[in-house]
Amino acid sequence: MDTCYPANFEEKTGFDQLRRMLTEGCFSEMGKRKVDQIGFKTDMGQISLLLGQTEEFRHIILSGKHFPGANYFDPEDIFTHLQLKDTFAEAEDLLDIRLSYETILDIVDFLSAQKDDNTLAYPWLAGLVTNMDVDRDLPGFINQVIDEKAEVKDHASQLLSDIRKKIKSLESKSSSRLSAILREGKEQGWIQQDVELSIRNGRLVIPVSATHKRRIRGFIHDHSATGQTVYLEPEEVFGINNQVRDLRAAERQEIIRILKAVADYLRPRIPPLKNAYDMLGEVDLIRAKARLAIEMNAQHPTISDRAHVEWIKAHHPLLYLAYKPQGKHVEPLSVRLDEKNRILVISGPNAGGKSVCLKTCGLIQYMLQCGLLVPMENYSESGIFNHLFIDIGDEQSLENDLSTYSSHLVNMDVFLRHADKKTLFLIDEFGSGTEPRIGGAIAEAILEQLHLRGSLGVVTTHYANLKLMAGKYPGIVNGSMLFDSRNMRPLFKLKTGIPGSSFAFEIARSIGLPDKLLERAAELSGNQDLDFDLQLQDLELKKHELEDKELQLRKADEFLSEMIDKYEALRAEVECRKNEILHQARNEARGILEGTNKIIEKTIRDIRESQADKDKTKIARKELDSFIHDTKTKLSDIPEPQTKGKKKNKKTRVKDVEIDTSPIQPGDVVRIKGQETAGEVALISGRKAEVIFGSFRLKADISELEKLKKGSTQTDSSQKAGSKMLFDINEKAASFRPEIDLRSTRVDEALRKIQTHLDDAYLLGVSQIRIIHGKGDGILRAALRDFLRGQPRVKSYSDEHPDRGGAGITIVDFTG
Repeated sequence: MDTCYPANFEEKTGFDQLRRMLTEGCFSEMGKRKVDQIGFKTDMGQISLLLGQTEEFRHIILSGKHFPGANYFDPEDIFTHLQLKDTFAEAEDLLDIRLSYETILDIVDFLSAQKDDNTLAYPWLAGLVTNMDVDRDLPGFINQVIDEKAEVKDHASQLLSDIRKKIKSLESKSSSRLSAILREGKEQGWIQQDVELSIRNGRLVIPVSATHKRRIRGFIHDHSATGQTVYLEPEEVFGINNQVRDLRAAERQEIIRILKAVADYLRPRIPPLKNAYDMLGEVDLIRAKARLAIEMNAQHPTISDRAHVEWIKAHHPLLYLAYKPQGKHVEPLSVRLDEKNRILVISGPNAGGKSVCLKTCGLIQYMLQCGLLVPMENYSESGIFNHLFIDIGDEQSLENDLSTYSSHLVNMDVFLRHADKKTLFLIDEFGSGTEPRIGGAIAEAILEQLHLRGSLGVVTTHYANLKLMAGKYPGIVNGSMLFDSRNMRPLFKLKTGIPGSSFAFEIARSIGLPDKLLERAAELSGNQDLDFDLQLQDLELKKHELEDKELQLRKADEFLSEMIDKYEALRAEVECRKNEILHQARNEARGILEGTNKIIEKTIRDIRESQADKDKTKIARKELDSFIHDTKTKLSDIPEPQTKGKKKNKKTRVKDVEIDTSPIQPGDVVRIKGQETAGEVALISGRKAEVIFGSFRLKADISELEKLKKGSTQTDSSQKAGSKMLFDINEKAASFRPEIDLRSTRVDEALRKIQTHLDDAYLLGVSQIRIIHGKGDGILRAALRDFLRGQPRVKSYSDEHPDRGGAGITIVDFTG
């Protein structure tokens, strides 16, 4: 039994179009033959290998790295010819072999490259070249014989060199004599002035007027169409040209001997050469698969050997590629099939996307098991199936005298005979094609048997009895294609858990059928079922709207929390600024008092010098002292500036620092912008500076540092402050972990935590951290990615390796 049914499965699902795209994307005939060999596979290891190779090549393309992409030459016919003894390849073919083999060697070097930790940069692709027998001397050997113009070089042999020297000498002699005869003929009037030398039968000849042909002794090789001109080879150069002809024949014989020697060198090496070129064809195919994956935004989901499906935001690849140039949106599809929910029964209106949903499931699973990346989120999961069956479209056969429904039953017979627990079946418009009641009953019986076999599947239908099976059989679940009954348009969204309505009456009314006719139809069909379907669909739409509103409220709540944090920070800044202003005013007031005191002292001195009355002077002095005392008392009530939440400590308070705008040099005192702790610059390398804080060294970008004027960073107890700072950093370094777990954390709380963690990591010089956020619905992952995108110190971020958590963990690398 074939693993896929029917025989035209690829045409049914549209995979044949993807195969044509891959063929067009290949550089060589070798790659195109590889495309023809693509087939449905059931071996977990083989599928993982093919997906891993394509995913690595996708990363190579996206990274912009140069990968050898020229001279993908196919030498299969040449190798077949050379296997016969005493044969040879032409110089043009040997040049193509040399250039293409150089490409092979470049690919071997590229894929064998290692990272800094001595591991392979592309382990899946490296398997293509591991233990490959390559001959690195082959290009040089061919290059000694064949030049860049695909001609055998003069020094390929001494004999060939001598022959060609003789030919050049004789041809030069012949040309000189012909030119002299031509010039003489023009002077004598035998030959027209505008005539030049010509070639006939491979020999240089002189065009001479027929009336003067007897003037020059020689051999006539040709006549003009009118017979007025003859093409004559003078007798005195005829012998020279005969010698050249003989030498040309000898030259060809020597070239053939040299080419046979090259063939003798290649012949025993043909088996390993075929392996090398087979690798080149495989690389050509993988490149085409990777480029197609990028075009359709395809990813590498998690693969397991058990039969299950958990696709997140999958879309039909052909529909996506068709809509992409037009800027149209393709509604993504999320499907889950496992041991508990094995069969999904999808219902809904016509033209609502049921068949597209079904074809998407069939095409994506087939692509995956053919080794192609699939258009869905990379944290999706998919299993491996041994059988993939599909029943879709009109299978009417005039040759076998089968109706559409008969053909449908033939397919069902195949399904029932071969379905097992590792089978995925897809059936479109299940039960249709015959009398509805009987067709529905047969469909229900077939679905019951497929359920008993433990198979997984997706079916689309309008029959109510199939929808009701979800309540009777564990493992069968309903799904619906949502429809906007108010605006009379399909939404192309799949909702699992509830059946859908066909909306036949609403659609009929929207296209203009008479209301009386529809009222009569409603009476015949029964209003109860229609009202139930309509209410069910309306409830689902309202639920969908509520979910959207809830998402909007959640975002608004996060925005409000952010605004509150900003307000608190601004409030603290204003409070600090207020205290600074009060401190400045207090100092200014003290200065005024001191000046006033000096004026008073001067006044008293003047009084004494004028020999004023001592009693009066004493009274004036007493009044002034009283005034000064009262003023100082009032000024003392002005509070000292304090930072909110911190106690004033005069012993360790840092004096105001001054910023030096001159370039930063080794030995300068600096601090990180926004920080208070000062350090000394030990070394500057490019735009990076190494700063010493006690015994702790930190590398930072010069743009993040500010230089302090000397003498402005002293404190009353700088030694104690420095010791405390060093203790805090050492304690932080001892407790810091490069991994943070944010699972089950709200988005706003997670962002606050990751901000602190990023600051600590950068301060301690950590080059990489891991953020564990889980997969879930992807909300937390998306929020963290948006946050990291705006961090200037973050160099890059990516998913963890699939074997170590995949899309549930984000790896963050910092700038050096």
